[in-house]
Amino acid sequence: MSRPVTKARGWGPIQSLLLLSPLLLGAPWFAYRKHYSLPEPVTELINPTTSLPQISEAQILTHARHLSEEIGYRTVGTREHALGDAYMVEQANELKRQCDEIVKATPDRQLECEVWRQEGSGNHRFDIMGKRLYKTYRNLSNIIVRVSDGTERGKENAVLVNSHVDSTLPSPGAADDALAVGVMLECIRNLIYTPGWEPSYAIIFLFNNAEESLQDGSHLYSTQHHTAKSVRAAINLEAAGTTGPELLFQATSEEMIKAYSKVPRPFGTILANEIFSSGILMSDTDFRQFELYLNVTGLDMAVVGNSYLYHTRLDLVENIEAGVAQHMAENTLALLQYLSSPESPLPSLTAGYSKPTTVFYEAFGHFWVYSYQTAKILYSTLLVVSTLFIRSTFVPPAPALRQGRGFVSENLRGLKALCLGLVGSLLGANFVAFIMRNVLDKGMSWFSVELSCLLLYGPAALTGTLASQLLIGHVREQTVFSSLVLSHAFLACTLQLLGIGSSAVFFLSGLPLFLAYVANTFLVRNGDEVSLWSYAIGQFVPLTTGTRMVLAVLDVFVPLTGRMGEQAPGDHIIATIVAVTGSYMFPLAVPFIHRFPRRALLRVLLVPAVMTSIAIAAFAARQPFDRMHPKRFFVLHMENVTSNEQHLHFAAADGAPGFKLLAHDIAMKFGMPDVPPPSTILMDDWNADWDIIYPFSAFLTPYKIDLPPHPELIAAPKYDFALSAVNDTIDAAAGTRSFTLVVKHTGIIWTVIAFDAHVLQWSLDNNPPKEHARHHIKEGSFYGHDIWTADFTIKLPENDTTGGKIKVNFAGIDEKSMWPGKKAIKQQGGRAMKLFEEIDEWLDKEKGGVYDATLAGCVGGVAWI
Repeated sequence: MSRPVTKARGWGPIQSLLLLSPLLLGAPWFAYRKHYSLPEPVTELINPTTSLPQISEAQILTHARHLSEEIGYRTVGTREHALGDAYMVEQANELKRQCDEIVKATPDRQLECEVWRQEGSGNHRFDIMGKRLYKTYRNLSNIIVRVSDGTERGKENAVLVNSHVDSTLPSPGAADDALAVGVMLECIRNLIYTPGWEPSYAIIFLFNNAEESLQDGSHLYSTQHHTAKSVRAAINLEAAGTTGPELLFQATSEEMIKAYSKVPRPFGTILANEIFSSGILMSDTDFRQFELYLNVTGLDMAVVGNSYLYHTRLDLVENIEAGVAQHMAENTLALLQYLSSPESPLPSLTAGYSKPTTVFYEAFGHFWVYSYQTAKILYSTLLVVSTLFIRSTFVPPAPALRQGRGFVSENLRGLKALCLGLVGSLLGANFVAFIMRNVLDKGMSWFSVELSCLLLYGPAALTGTLASQLLIGHVREQTVFSSLVLSHAFLACTLQLLGIGSSAVFFLSGLPLFLAYVANTFLVRNGDEVSLWSYAIGQFVPLTTGTRMVLAVLDVFVPLTGRMGEQAPGDHIIATIVAVTGSYMFPLAVPFIHRFPRRALLRVLLVPAVMTSIAIAAFAARQPFDRMHPKRFFVLHMENVTSNEQHLHFAAADGAPGFKLLAHDIAMKFGMPDVPPPSTILMDDWNADWDIIYPFSAFLTPYKIDLPPHPELIAAPKYDFALSAVNDTIDAAAGTRSFTLVVKHTGIIWTVIAFDAHVLQWSLDNNPPKEHARHHIKEGSFYGHDIWTADFTIKLPENDTTGGKIKVNFAGIDEKSMWPGKKAIKQQGGRAMKLFEEIDEWLDKEKGGVYDATLAGCVGGVAWI
């Protein structure tokens, strides 16, 4: 019996694509809907059907709204920060009261709730973005709730779940991180009100009150609280956005990954895990402190969709998508129920943190988990089986085309076509990025809509792929197909052998491609042909998996380009992402090209080329920013208490065009009259003007202008901000100087000092750099605490004539001079707040309201200590 013929050679590219269009359009749409699906939010605290407690999104958002809107900007050191602390103490004690009443009503129930308000001081080193930084904090607080069965045995092994109560300088922090605070409070309520629930292992809820000051709160808990020694695993809840399901982006043991598989709506992949752990996102969470100081494994989860609003004044409850809180809370509750149950792996997690060796991803409604060893077996098997099958079914080219080529040489030609396709895709997309950024000065025009970059760079990438095939000439369609199968199997196997768990993406594409190749042998008679059914079989998984990969990556990286600095090639980064992920989504594009003669390719090439031209014209008319996708703008009003000068510093954190013009307009409006337009200032470790946000200041493009005197503001606030040295001694024989630095900063928060010295010993840690270096020390203290100290022993410079004195740059923020956080008491903020109000109003009216400005009144100077 002859094999069926399912391929009509008379069909051209258009007819073939039309036949495949239901798949090409339907699979991405299916993946899109799946990717962003959220549960329906629940309002009632008690399920009316079962009479059992249930997660209530309304209750979670009530907590988030109170913290972010009724209290407001909870920056460490402010009055609002202290109010947030008081609110959490009140909520924790209320839950304990309810827990005690439940236990009293059911005496046989093994349940105990304990509450602590921890307060303490400390120091720690915090390296980030390639910079060495030291933190010192005074009298900061945490609120801790432990839920256990009340026995010492039940408290020996605990899971820690963490969120942070504070918010950062420019944000009220509804999603980041009041949302997670509400989730944890709601989980406690559900657990204690569930009849008969008794934890076999304790759950410690840490409401830490100083994450945005560089993880002081989690350091305080990890190093000083007596319950920390019982922690065997940590779950960190964060937010860098306001929409979509929370993403599992760090998972550090097979046991905890398997625990995560118990949640009702898993959402995470090994790819996200490895991208974050690589450091390319230049971001961090409290999870670092738990790994460093508790040596525990765990999970790190965050809401990441719509991260345009991350650390902006738009981080409000009204901008949190419906279902987000429900999704995070239901997953968190399921985790805690499992980890506190008799089946929990907590007692076995005593070895501490080690590099994870587990592959995990969510696909087709199932959360897949397997070890690296299993992955090696699976991927190696795929490579061996596919190689043997393709070799056994290999049909040599017709004698006229053979030219001495056998199996290896034929597939090398196919591999060359594939590599040229990828290179062409990269060149095409990046050529358009170059045109937009460097020729038309219209860079980042795709910024306000994450997926719009696909419309700009997608046609260009396809044009490059098509054009690249003109360089190689005709290659048999099936040869390119077989080379594609082998290359994906080879990449999956090789990358896994190198310890890269993300090689799973190539297994997920390689396996269906191989199955499609096998199916093709039954669908066609001619060994040179590839059935359209084979294309459909081979494309479905890469399309769905690739679509979700594209969505996840662009959701993170497109908004990230708005805060990665002017020098970062944002347009080229996004163009490269589109080209690479597009090549993964459509792996069979290159074999499909070689299905048709050269003249057909030349005609088809015109279509994406024209689309590229139209896209360039359309995006050249777009603006990167709008009110809900704002440009981040940083403004400092600096009063130098040493020179009595006043300056206005402002900066942007992206490479979009137009900021130089804005700088000129600001200088004309608010600066001294009859002065030249401002120019950018060098941003390095010695630019002390921006030390309050060091080292993130490295991303900024700063300008500086002198401020004119305002008669109505001559009565400036008097700042008590001074540095001094006590216990000062010099050992001439040893060539050293020892002293205690005292920093007094009444009404000033987030103080920072920077100096150059060869430090031999200090009280910050036991390992200062063994050389003369630049040092930055940043402080974070609870509201009302205005003195901090540090002990130093420094090496005296050779031929020193200053008595070992060192030049110290110091700066801080006036606690009452932050706009809009202190808008309600603007009269107390002095000249800075009056100016900020004018700037903010001007930006809104004259510049379209597309700027999200961080405005801080700063005080600084220079002291010789």
